[in-house]
Amino acid sequence: MTPKQNSIRIFIFTLLLGVIFNVQAQNISPLEGRWDLEMDFMGKTSPSWLEIRHSGHATLLGRFVFAFGSARPISEVKTYGENKFTFSIPNQWEPKGSDMIFHGELVDDQLKGTLIYTDGSVLHWTGVKAPTLAYTEDPKWDKTIKVFNGKDLSGWHVDGEKNQWTVKDGILTSPESGSNFITDQKFQDFKLHAEFRFPKGSNSGIYLRGRYEVQIVDSEGLEPADIYIGGVYGFLEPNQNAGKPGGEWQTYDITLIGNRVTIELNGKTIISDATIPGITGGALDSKEGEPGSFMIQGDHGPVEFRSFEVTPLKK
Repeated sequence: MTPKQNSIRIFIFTLLLGVIFNVQAQNISPLEGRWDLEMDFMGKTSPSWLEIRHSGHATLLGRFVFAFGSARPISEVKTYGENKFTFSIPNQWEPKGSDMIFHGELVDDQLKGTLIYTDGSVLHWTGVKAPTLAYTEDPKWDKTIKVFNGKDLSGWHVDGEKNQWTVKDGILTSPESGSNFITDQKFQDFKLHAEFRFPKGSNSGIYLRGRYEVQIVDSEGLEPADIYIGGVYGFLEPNQNAGKPGGEWQTYDITLIGNRVTIELNGKTIISDATIPGITGGALDSKEGEPGSFMIQGDHGPVEFRSFEVTPLKK
């Protein structure tokens, strides 16, 4: 092949790539993206999350997070009419029954629709595009705040009627399943240092901004997974299982800037500058653009903390 022929071949190949790219760009649906949802469920507004993206030229698929449970895949999002769509989701932690059926529509840059629950009841929901969160490349940090003062429960509140949380000998303790524990103060970008302990077989977690759960669970010795210690529940898998056995003190050092997180567990970096796609099940709200509280999961198993310190990003 002569140099001239090779140049023509490269030109044609580049032209074809441009045509393919333009066709794909034209086929991008306005439904695509990540959406923060609010759903009328059990008499209150429950935060949820939806992602829709394309696969190949015409297929839409995605992920969905309900008021509880982990992110679950959507095998196909079917579209019809003008900006209308539907998909089904199998049971996870819901009561047994039929698959949940979603119907939605894009109206004036917002989603709205209904969900047929497993028992046949109809839930109404709305959604807005998840915001793009600013990231600070060279962060400067403010003074560290001892959110748990080592003396009492001041600065915190529970999300239910039962307050099982106590402080004894400088240790914040949830001895049994009860209410989640929430900071009065809200934070945007921060570094968190937490020292915790749980008995064998227990399960808890820390919700960053009240929206993104970092797992605390007895999974020592198991293969790393997003549902085990160190994972962002249902989304981000740690590169190793650095957890200790139940009954031993452990340490989290977590940095969250925008929606990018770095997690150190017991001195080992297990997730490095990774993007959290959206809220996890059990979140306080789906308002991702706003500061949020820390929430410690207390409705699963016993857990203790002897340190909970937050260093906010300097404004």
